Parts: sequence; structure tokens; C-alpha cells
Amino acid sequence: MKMYILVKDDVPLGFAMVAVAHASLAGYLRFQDTPEVKAWLAGPFFKAVCRVNAKEFDNAKLVEDHVVLTESALDNREVAIVFKPREEWPKMFRFLKLYRDLPAQETVDKL
Repeated sequence: MKMYILVKDDVPLGFAMVAVAHASLAGYLRFQDTPEVKAWLAGPFFKAVCRVNAKEFDNAKLVEDHVVLTESALDNREVAIVFKPREEWPKMFRFLKLYRDLPAQETVDKL
């Protein structure tokens, strides 16, 4: 089981860190009563935080069971999206880049 948190790549680092913290909590609160979250909490509760461009972000919003987060200090623009934990993910998630300094070809799938 894994929870994905996607952060737009143009969000300044300080706001991105806050967005990830808020996303983790928002995802838990929104889906806490679901069997998937109960299984995820039984451990280990993996999370993948990825940095995405605007197109990837918009495509991800088509996947169900998510919460979009906005940042009031950035004119309420969308900065992150968190998904309910699950075992199986749409193929696009395997190609997202983790939020850290990685070689261009390294993706979530390889870690």
C-alpha cells in the first residue's frame, strides 16, 4: 500500500514542504474510514512524494479518490494533490519523478 503526494514543480521549496505536510494529513482525514487506509496504517505506510509538471498534475486529477490542496499565500493556486493509499496504481504513476535530486531517468518505479 502506498499514498502518493504530487507537488507542482513550480511551487517554491518552502511552500512545497508545507503542502506535503498538509497533503499527508488531508489524505488521512478524508479517507481515514476506508479499508485501504486501515490496511495502510497497519504498516508499513509508504508514501511517495513526486514533483510534477502542470500536465502531469492535470492528468492525475482524473484519477479518483484524491484531495487537491491550494496555498493561500500563492493566491489560492493548486500546489499539491494527495491520493488515497492503494495497492495498484495507474501506469502513469510509475513514471513520475520523486521529489528530490535524481538523475532524469530515475523514477518511482526504480526505487
